Amino acid sequence: MQLVTHKRLMIFSGGAHVALAEEVATTLGMKLSHVEIESFANSETYVRFTDSVRGCDAFVIQAMCDPVDHNVMQQLIMIDALKRASAKRITAVAPLYPYSRADRKARSREAISAKLIADFYEAAGADRVLSVDLHTGQIQGFFDIPFDHLTALPTLADHYANKLPDDFVIVSPDAGGVRLADKYVQHLSEFQNLHGQVAFLHKRRSKETRNQSETLAVVGEVRDKVCLIVDDMIDTAGTLTSGAASLLEAGASEVYAAATHAVLSGPAVDRIKNSVIKEVAVTNTVPTPSEKQMDKLVVLSIAPLIAETIKAVFEEESVSELFHGENQP
Repeated sequence: MQLVTHKRLMIFSGGAHVALAEEVATTLGMKLSHVEIESFANSETYVRFTDSVRGCDAFVIQAMCDPVDHNVMQQLIMIDALKRASAKRITAVAPLYPYSRADRKARSREAISAKLIADFYEAAGADRVLSVDLHTGQIQGFFDIPFDHLTALPTLADHYANKLPDDFVIVSPDAGGVRLADKYVQHLSEFQNLHGQVAFLHKRRSKETRNQSETLAVVGEVRDKVCLIVDDMIDTAGTLTSGAASLLEAGASEVYAAATHAVLSGPAVDRIKNSVIKEVAVTNTVPTPSEKQMDKLVVLSIAPLIAETIKAVFEEESVSELFHGENQP
């Protein structure tokens, strides 16, 4: 008896951001495979795959937006169901890695929640994890399974290529993000023939209050320059808007912003609307409901990058080559 082996790709979506998963599948010339996801009266999640998944290469896409805990659990249950239904390989696609900011112990008696999430994925049965623009690269080291790191940097940088003059400044909201800012400068220089500089904001975070910081100084020459603030995430937008105001006070002519994950919690929308920022470009790693949309906000699609990565993983090709090495944190 001779058996000719073949691979079968199936893409599934959790309930958090079906539109993104559908766009990924469409880009690949596919349709989402069907899965039943229901909630019991006590809010527990029920999952059942209606088609056979035996021997397939399964990708489970789930956005980690509010309610994060529910969406994490839903994806884990989907992974467990696939494992028990004999899927050959299961890849968890979490465009925004959950609990990514809890990646170390900054104070005593704190949890390292990002490591706990890694343990959850492995325990559920994931063979691989795919995510976009981690808060810190060290999260990859929490896993004993392959981790594919994507970056939205090319998408966001190319969007601003026609808005930035040749003497622009890429600004990091803190000293830790200078490497990311430098990558923006390198990308715009190599692919758009623009030549800029890097600056950063010296800030101090409150130890007593979450999501609160104070900008103390602008480090770098920004006078009469067009500035682009770059970050991985916009949560409450306090750091972003106060930093933009500090740049104008330091003499900047215009301020733009770019970030991969538009969480936009609490007062974020009002803060951005009332800020000095001319435009904020983000991606759709998490959904942007109508009440969070505004004239200043431009949402770019991350689906083509995710689709290309899924194709590369399925065909056993290099992921880093898709991003010219820019996906290394």
